[in-house]
Amino acid sequence: MGVPALERGIAILRLFRRDRMTINAPEVVSELGFARSSAHSLLNALVELGLLRRMPDSRFALDAGVLTLGFEYLGSLAITDLAAPVLERLRDDTGWSTHLAVRQGRSIVYLSRFASRQAVTRNVAVGTSLPARTTAMGRILLSDLEPTALRALYADEWEALVSQPKAASFAEFEAMLRADRERGYAASEGYHEPGVRVVAAPVRDASLQIVAAINAVAVGGPDDQLDCIVAKVVAAARNLSRLQGAPLSLPAVNDALLEGQAR
Repeated sequence: MGVPALERGIAILRLFRRDRMTINAPEVVSELGFARSSAHSLLNALVELGLLRRMPDSRFALDAGVLTLGFEYLGSLAITDLAAPVLERLRDDTGWSTHLAVRQGRSIVYLSRFASRQAVTRNVAVGTSLPARTTAMGRILLSDLEPTALRALYADEWEALVSQPKAASFAEFEAMLRADRERGYAASEGYHEPGVRVVAAPVRDASLQIVAAINAVAVGGPDDQLDCIVAKVVAAARNLSRLQGAPLSLPAVNDALLEGQAR
C-alpha cells in the first residue's frame, strides 16, 4: 500500500535537475496536478525536514538533507568501497577514466568515478543517471535479464527504443545484449556520445548475478590499444566480483579480437 504524502513529496524532489535548480509552488501545481494548498503544505514539510530551502524569490532549492541521504545510500553500499582501489588501479593502468554503476529500472546510476589524469573525457559525476539502453554499462546490466523481463521493462518505451540507430528493432536490441552477454563485455565507440570509446564489464555476486558494471572511457585512442584495454577492464571486473563473493569459476569470456565487433 502506498503512502500518498510520501509519494507526492518524492515527486516534488524529482522535479529538480541539473538544468533546473529551483522550483516554485505554481510549477508543482501545474506539473504534478496537486492542489495549491497541498503543494504549499508539501513544500513547507520538505523545508522542515531539511530537504528543501526557501529562496528569496518564493522559489525552493534542494537543501543539504538530500545530499546527506545520497551519501548515506552510497556509504551503505560496500561495493563502492571495494571498487575504489580496483577502479583507481584500472585508471592508472589504462590512462582512461573509470566508473562503477548500478541499474535502477531503465536507468543506470553512477556510484564511483576516477577521472583520467592523461586524457580529457566526458565529465560524468557520481549520482548521474543515464538511460541503460544507450550506454555500454547499461547494456551489460540489462544483459542479465530474461527475455520476458527485458520486454516487460520496455513495454511502454517501444517507440523510443526502436528510434535508436544502433537497434532498429527490439529483436536487434535483444541480439545486441545477447552478444554482450556471450562475449562477457561490451565495447563501443560513439554508442552514447560521438568520439567516446568505452569498454564495460559485469560485476557479479556470490550467486553469479550481475549487480553492477564497471567501465573505462576515453575520447578517441589508437585502435591497437583496444584489446589491451578490454583485457584490463575484464580482469578488474572479475577481481571486484571475487571481492563480492563470486566464485573463481566465473562465466567464460570470449577473448576474440574486437576488430569488426566494436559498435
